[in-house]
Amino acid sequence: MNTVGGVEQLIPDSVSTSFIETVNGSHQFTIKGYSLAKGMSPGKFIQSDVFSVGGYDWAIYFYPDGKNPEDQSLYISLFIALASDSNDIRALFELTLMDQSGKGKHKVHSHFDRALEGGPYTLKYKGSMWGYKRFFRRSALETSDYLKDDCLVINCTVGVVRARLEGPKQYGIVLPLSNMGQGLKDLLDSEVGCDIAFQVGDETYKAHKLILAARSPVFRAQFFGPIGNNNVDRIVIDDIEPSIFKAMLSFIYTDVLPDVHEITGSTSASSFTNMIQHLLAAADLYDLARLKILCEVLLCEKLDVDNVATTLALAEQHQFLQLKAFCLKFVASPANLGGDSMLD
Repeated sequence: MNTVGGVEQLIPDSVSTSFIETVNGSHQFTIKGYSLAKGMSPGKFIQSDVFSVGGYDWAIYFYPDGKNPEDQSLYISLFIALASDSNDIRALFELTLMDQSGKGKHKVHSHFDRALEGGPYTLKYKGSMWGYKRFFRRSALETSDYLKDDCLVINCTVGVVRARLEGPKQYGIVLPLSNMGQGLKDLLDSEVGCDIAFQVGDETYKAHKLILAARSPVFRAQFFGPIGNNNVDRIVIDDIEPSIFKAMLSFIYTDVLPDVHEITGSTSASSFTNMIQHLLAAADLYDLARLKILCEVLLCEKLDVDNVATTLALAEQHQFLQLKAFCLKFVASPANLGGDSMLD
């Protein structure tokens, strides 16, 4: 016991704190050809792809003619469902019909704003749903800015409730984040100790043989292998664009992909995809395994009808099997290509 201002206060021998919080994630579901979905009959739905938040799988269910027959197709229904074989998952939800006029007047039904009223919603088992049978009157939807070019965009946010326990801190010293990558990038930019120069088009880039050799088996063989030449101090690169080589060099030193938009001088999606495609080819040439995987991930994320053909050709040429499989899955889906597969 300790006395403060005449009041006895308990001084505990140990303390702990329980933090109850949400792990949040979101998924955007686009429905193209809304008019063709009308007339499916009440209770029939269009389902999004399964996505993961908080360690559990989820899916969005859109009912163009409503969920209940008694509503006589006057309303659209929108629900989020648990797609994992799990029980009693507590979560908060938000379903948003996106305003496509650019005015930002989205149609939002959010459980996050009402969490204090009744607490999180509990989904008892796989297939349990949260949502609205009368999310929006269909006649109003069809004359609104939520429907554009026969397309609807739905955004769903899920917040899975988690509890974590923290005990007493044993150390009061804050460990700083690693700055190794930045230190190596500063060394590259300063050109201090550089012992090799690359002539790439009209540009010259200097670097350090040891760092290049540590990161790339190709450079290691070129400089220190049995038939390599450690005395070479200048190499001409003919098959890579200067911006691509510069981006690859930056990744070698930092293990982080540089700002592609800054390098290309463009914010367009096509410029981004084009550069990542060329960077993937360069990563393959110099056997930079992590950069190859990173580029494949980005190309999968940005895959659309405008770039799937060139991406598939690149995957075929360099035998990127995972990227190729993803492209083939994309072109085989009628939903991605307006109903007809490019494989026909």
